[in-house]
Amino acid sequence: MESTNITRLQVNGKEIILIGTAHVSKNSVAEVRETIKNEQPDSVGIELDAQRFEAINQKDKWSNTDIFKIIKSKRAGFLFANILLSNYQRKLAEQFGIESGQEMMEGIACAKEYGAELVLADRSIQITFNRIWRGCSLWEKTKLLFSIVLSVVDDQEITEEDLENLKSEDMLSAALAEMGSAFKGVKRYLVDERDQYLAYKIKNAPGNKIVAVVGAAHIAGIKEEFYKDQDIAKLEVIPSKSNVGKIIGWMIPVIIVGLVVATFIVNPGSGWEQAKSWILWTGLLSALGTLLAGGHILSALTAFVAAPITTLHPLLASGWFAGMTESYMRKPKVEDFESLPKDLKTLKGLWRNKVTKILMVVVFANIGSSLGAWLGGLNIIGIFLHTFS
Repeated sequence: MESTNITRLQVNGKEIILIGTAHVSKNSVAEVRETIKNEQPDSVGIELDAQRFEAINQKDKWSNTDIFKIIKSKRAGFLFANILLSNYQRKLAEQFGIESGQEMMEGIACAKEYGAELVLADRSIQITFNRIWRGCSLWEKTKLLFSIVLSVVDDQEITEEDLENLKSEDMLSAALAEMGSAFKGVKRYLVDERDQYLAYKIKNAPGNKIVAVVGAAHIAGIKEEFYKDQDIAKLEVIPSKSNVGKIIGWMIPVIIVGLVVATFIVNPGSGWEQAKSWILWTGLLSALGTLLAGGHILSALTAFVAAPITTLHPLLASGWFAGMTESYMRKPKVEDFESLPKDLKTLKGLWRNKVTKILMVVVFANIGSSLGAWLGGLNIIGIFLHTFS
């Protein structure tokens, strides 16, 4: 009797066999090998993009990551989220004594072994993260960040039976429904759009018989998308910031500077008070964020100096400068990258590891400067109103 995790479909004259997997299940790995061996497909599609495929084949490349370049290219937040998101899956994998994503590696190996064309069917993870960040509301972003951070200290164990039940369609539908109500924007970009992308890549894979190895969460969506047309070029576009957002981003600094200048002309003493308020609120809170992240004192000083300026420029951020200082003062070594799995098991380890500490300096310094800008801005408005009243 064929496994309930196997789905057979006829699409555009092709036979497509979907294997719904749990990314940390030993049974999934065995099913992948057995199915590809028995079916001898023309193509094997896997739920990986080129970046993750390269990471699997060049495991030491991660250890040689230049954190300074990551920050300079404005990808620190992406890297931090990626590290934390992969951590939960890694903890489950360790619990069951299996390497995370091994069913995908098994698909790669079997495709080579049985002469099938390998198809990387997933969308770039960086594009997915960017579309999530640009498309979600501030409230959804906040909830998502808290969920990601809390996953570091989530030590609840899951049984092998729970893991296999997770692959059943009924439980999966319930899980996605719950996720959809809590993170509607996230589900759209993380699940729905990737269903479209995966379906397009799989049904257009070379040959007449295709085996596709995908996470069970995508099976229902892929089946539905097979019989629709997809515009994957549209799905690969990173949405630009709206013109309204850009205008507001520049208007706020102009208004702040205008209020200070106007106040200074009428009452220089009050003008200096506004300037001092802006410097202290933005600088001190950005420096405090840096120190809360465990940053070096020079990184905090950098944040203090940079924040009053960067908060007046929408294209700059104090966290970038603080993070670059931190990466210079405490440059991560190969062992810091290698110890990430162990360190991410606890919040203490999150703060101890140089890699995550640098990334947290970037994030916390930016949060501090943003909060300082709001508080400093309100104080400037208050002094302005008092001066002209």
